[in-house]
Parts: sequence; C-alpha cells; structure tokens
Amino acid sequence: MLVDLLMNLLNNLGLIVLLAFFLSRLPYIKGFLSKNKMSLRDKVIFSIIFGLVGIIGTYAGVEVNGAIANSRSIGVIVAGLFGGPFVGLFSGLIAGIHRILLPTGKFTALACGLSTILGGVIAGYGRKYVLMVKNKWLFGLFLTVIIEAIQMAMILLISKPFTDALVLVKIIFIPMAIINALGTGAFILLMSEISKETEYNAAKKASLALKIASLTLPLLRLGLNHKTAHQVCTIILENTSLDAVSIADQTQVLSHIDADQNISCYHDEAIKDLFIPRDAYKIANNKSELKALHVNCQYHSGLFVPLYEKDTMIGSLRIFKTNAYSLTLSDIKMAKGLAYLFSSQIELSQIPNQEALLMKSEIRALQARIHPHFLFNALNTIISFCRTDADKARVLLTKLSDHLRTSFKTNEAFIPIDQEIQQTKNYLDIEEARFSNRLKVRYEVDPTLNFKIPPLILQPLVENALIHGFKDKSEDCQLVIRLADQDANYLIEVQDNGKGISPEKLKTVKANQHTGIGLKNVMDRIQSIYHTNVEVETNSLGTTIKILIPKGKDLQDAVDRIGAIK
Repeated sequence: MLVDLLMNLLNNLGLIVLLAFFLSRLPYIKGFLSKNKMSLRDKVIFSIIFGLVGIIGTYAGVEVNGAIANSRSIGVIVAGLFGGPFVGLFSGLIAGIHRILLPTGKFTALACGLSTILGGVIAGYGRKYVLMVKNKWLFGLFLTVIIEAIQMAMILLISKPFTDALVLVKIIFIPMAIINALGTGAFILLMSEISKETEYNAAKKASLALKIASLTLPLLRLGLNHKTAHQVCTIILENTSLDAVSIADQTQVLSHIDADQNISCYHDEAIKDLFIPRDAYKIANNKSELKALHVNCQYHSGLFVPLYEKDTMIGSLRIFKTNAYSLTLSDIKMAKGLAYLFSSQIELSQIPNQEALLMKSEIRALQARIHPHFLFNALNTIISFCRTDADKARVLLTKLSDHLRTSFKTNEAFIPIDQEIQQTKNYLDIEEARFSNRLKVRYEVDPTLNFKIPPLILQPLVENALIHGFKDKSEDCQLVIRLADQDANYLIEVQDNGKGISPEKLKTVKANQHTGIGLKNVMDRIQSIYHTNVEVETNSLGTTIKILIPKGKDLQDAVDRIGAIK
C-alpha cells in the first residue's frame, strides 16, 4: 500500500509542477518576484494565488483511511518562503480553513487545517534564512520535511482515536514528506530561475539603453531638431526589436521611422495637447487605445515617454510594435531610461557658451566620464554579478545610476568637494568590483573640509591611475585619495603604486603637451582658473598627482570670475 500511495502522489505531483510552471510564466508573478518591497495589495493577491494552489493540492490528494494524503502544503510553504510571514499566514488560512470545512476526510480535518496554517507561518519566518543560502530549493526541501513532521504530530495529538491516527501516520508520513519536499524544491527552483531571468533581462536592457545613449548623446548635444531626431530614431531601431520609433516636439513629429527604414510623419492630432508628467508615460496596448490618443498609424501598441527641459515638457519619445499587448515591462524601462538620458543631454545643449577653454574642457571631461568603454565594462561586471550575487548587482546598478545622473546634471561652474568625492567613490566602487580583489582604495579625507572646486577634477586623475598606472599590474593595486588643509591651500592628492611614468613621457606631462584627455583636461582648467600647476611625482613605485586649491580671496575671485561668464 505504501508503494501504491507513493506512486499516486507522484502522479499528482506532476499536476503541481505543471501548475508551478504556468504560474512562473505569469507577468504578475514575475513582477512580484522582482520587487524589493511588496505592497499590501501584492501580498494579498500572492496569498490568494498560492492559497488556491494549496486547495488544488488538497483536491489532487488520495483518500487513505478516512483522511487525505495530499500536496496542500507545497503552495503554502512556497508562499511563505517568497512572501514572508503575512503571505504565509494568509495563504495558510485560505488552504487550511478550506481543509477544515471539506466534507471528506473529517477524521484529520482539524489537525490538517491547523498544521497548514502553522506551516505557512513557519515558512514565512523562514524567508529571511532562505535568502541567505545558495541552494534555496534544498532549504525548502528540508523545511517541507519538518513541516510535514509537525503535521503528523498534530494528527496524533488531535485526531481520535489515537490508534487509528497512529496507523494513518505510519502509512502517509514517508510518501507525503518525500513527494511534498520534491514538489516544494521544484517550485522554488522554477521561481528562483524566473527571478534570475528577470534580473538578467533588466541588466541586459540597461546595457542596451546605455549603449544607445552613448551613440546618441553626441547628436543631442546639437539640440532637438529634424536631423538629430532622425539620427536618434535610426540608432534606436538598429539596436532594438521595435517596429517603429518616433520623436516629437510639442508642435510636430520630428521623425518617424519603421523597422524597414521607411520614413514618414504619421498624423497625430494630439501633439499640441499631449502632456505627460515627468517620470510618467502613456501606453496604448491596442489599435483603439492608439486612436483614443488621436494617433493614426498602422501599429497596434505604442508607448509615449516625455522629454523634459528643466520643468517644461519639450517633446516625447514614442515606440511602437505591430502586435497588440506586445510592449513588455523591459521595453517600458528602456524607453523611460532613454528619455531621461535624452532630456538631460538636451538640457546640457541649452547651456549658454562659456569661455572657450572651459567649454572644451567640460565637454571633453563629460565625454571621458561617459565613455562607452567604462559603461560597457561596468555593465559586464554587473551582469556577471546578476548570476552570482544579485544583491551586489543591485548595489552596483544603483551606484552606476547615481554616477550617470550626477554626470548629466552637473552644469555648475563649481560644486561642493563632498559631491565630487561621492561621484568619484561611485565610480571607484564599480571599478573595485571589476578589478575583483586586485584593487584597494583608501580615502584620507579631512571631514571638516568645506570648499568648492570645478566639477570633474578628481575622477580623471583616478581614471588615469587605473588605466595607465595599473595597466600591467595583475595584483596589489593600491590607490590613495587624500584631501587636506595645508595653510593657504587645500590639497587634493591621488597616489598609486603603479608602474610610474617614463622620464620621456614625464617631460611631456609636466609641459602639458601629452595626449591624455583626462589629465590634460584637469591641468588646463586648474591653470586657467587658479593660475597654478598640477604637480606630478613619479618613480618605479608609483605616481602621485597633487593639486593645490588656494583659499580665501583667490578662490572667491575664481568662483566669481567663472560664474560671471554666462
């Protein structure tokens, strides 16, 4: 009988696994698993879904001696492990109360119902532990065995007569423990793979968005017009699977190109009246919704994301697909990211001309900071962490986002020194992850320092050390960033233990005749603003670069002089 019961439960397990696969494909479940924090609505919906999975497990069970050998606990345990105590309790209540009220299997109804609720709570509190283990499915497997053992104990304590309960437990414990443990493990494996797949796709879309941004940013520096809009639309189409892309200002469609490179300006009656708040979007999932927006085109789904200059909407980025309901969450995130980058660059294009040297230096510095090589290296590093350390990948993505956001918004002539340090630290945190254990950074910064410097002074020096100083160094790469108060000046110093600079090249560096964009940029601006030179000391043990920022009236004169150039 034991073997027959095991085989029957094994057959029913196939239904549970099929259900798990179906649920893992649902967009809502994918979105739920990708959230760091769930709303009460999310928790309730997730509880109901997996409470119903528990009910299905009950109905798929096998009647044995007036009881039901079943897979009810699988859905409840999975709900608790992925959703926490509230979800575990609520889904347990749904499946447990249903079991108590079920007209069949009354012999163990109360014991099984209560143990189901208790199992959901135990699994919910087990969530914080399952997040810390590598083999989550194995943790779920052992937890299920423990919860099944608790259920058997409750049957022995509550179900009467005891002798019948003991006989029942001897029959069903081993088959249920084995089958339900395997089912929970399979469920967790599927859910975990979906979570990894979601993170990988997000990183992939971020990489694609940044690649497109690196190609289009030089164009948008020229402003938003028919020519630049056409070039930007072409680049987006060449790098995505979209069916059409268009860019509009507030009066007309500047460019509309489909996947076959057909160029047209579709009729859009709503352009003058269209308003989309910053960080929002409008989506049309079928032909009728597009027509409701007064957009007459041959596509069946479209997304409209605003372009902003400061607080004013100046246009919109629009993407289209041929099929209805085909725009994915990844498409939306990519379009919003591109629109944000485009808006930032359009704002930069409107900054009035400044003194020629400063303008050239700032543009070249910005190019150095957003160089595709750094972006691609950073994203490759983040993608590699997506599979091995998802939390680390999220932290690095946040730092990269902060780094880019500050880069695009920095248009002041002078910024606080702590802002410059934080921007450099974001850059170095990403580089430390890419260098693995080879790079160690030490900050020797006087926390009381409070002064302003031109933006993009510190990072080019750091980048110079990483690219040139550590070029052939395979281990023990040490970098020291030092800021101190020195009498009449503030000291900014970057020291590395790299290979040093050759005597021939050092001469060109000190004469500022070298070709390195980052270091030359800094030297040009320091000389222009403060009329002082950048000091470079080097030997076989490394290189030290020092900048002295004058205090008092000299510094204020520089701030006033550069700030007056509008």
